[in-house]
Amino acid sequence: MKKIQHIITILCLLIFLPCCENDGGDSKISTQKGAVPNIQKLENTDTFIDILSVQSGGDFNIGFSVDLAIGKITSMDIIAFYTKVDGTLTKATIATNIVSLPATFTLNKDDLFDAFNNLNSADDISTGDKLTISAEITLKDGTVLKIINDDGSNNFSSNIATSNLYKVFQTYNVACASYLAGTYNYSTTNIGDGAYFTTDVFTGTVTFEDQGGGVYIISDASFGGYLALYDDTAIGVELQDICNKISLEGENQYGDTFSMSNLVVNGNTITFHWETSYGEFGDTTLTRTDNTNWPDLTL
Repeated sequence: MKKIQHIITILCLLIFLPCCENDGGDSKISTQKGAVPNIQKLENTDTFIDILSVQSGGDFNIGFSVDLAIGKITSMDIIAFYTKVDGTLTKATIATNIVSLPATFTLNKDDLFDAFNNLNSADDISTGDKLTISAEITLKDGTVLKIINDDGSNNFSSNIATSNLYKVFQTYNVACASYLAGTYNYSTTNIGDGAYFTTDVFTGTVTFEDQGGGVYIISDASFGGYLALYDDTAIGVELQDICNKISLEGENQYGDTFSMSNLVVNGNTITFHWETSYGEFGDTTLTRTDNTNWPDLTL
């Protein structure tokens, strides 16, 4: 089932078939809609908002470029969402009626205070908050496409979310410096999906690719579990490290989310249980091979 879905997703991207993610009348934006932005973090700018610097009176300089990846448009607005650690979401418009692309933007602490009414000083910025940059696109026929809905939910399909060709949003976490990038040995057992279960042990390596700000792309978020179930890997999911508090974020290529529990840190190994919104699960041990120990990670 999942392998077939994966093939369909690839076809949607390559030849722009009129595919949709859901069949109940609530289909999300996909490539057939005609326009997709490409938002990238600029080199030599901050990839996250350093809470320690902000609390000590320092500033930050985040930068991003905005371009059109697919389609023809009339204009583009640059939109920002600030999500507090308690879940409170505030939306702001950074720039309107952008017609000349690509365009670049930089934001510092004062820009954030000007954009968001609930941010007035460094005391209003907390560990675990996040700033998300996206866009609203006006098509040639006047249709306005919101890449992210006003409530903060994604308004695009999983094939767009996992694309390696473009990014439709960028996130800047309020966090501490993080150093979890690397390649680690995994050992996963007790793998199942509700209908199938095995205690066989699957081993291999997994890579955490640093995206800045404590965000890492995981080469296989199932740590061999999908290998056992589907002869596949789980891509598109990120590991997030906010001052040593970790979580699995985003969706895989099938639109499923991941969660972790039962985390135990023991020197150069960590063990945890993972599950997906589809119902898959497994128990994984990750071992460092660089003669160093894991930091004091928590969930």
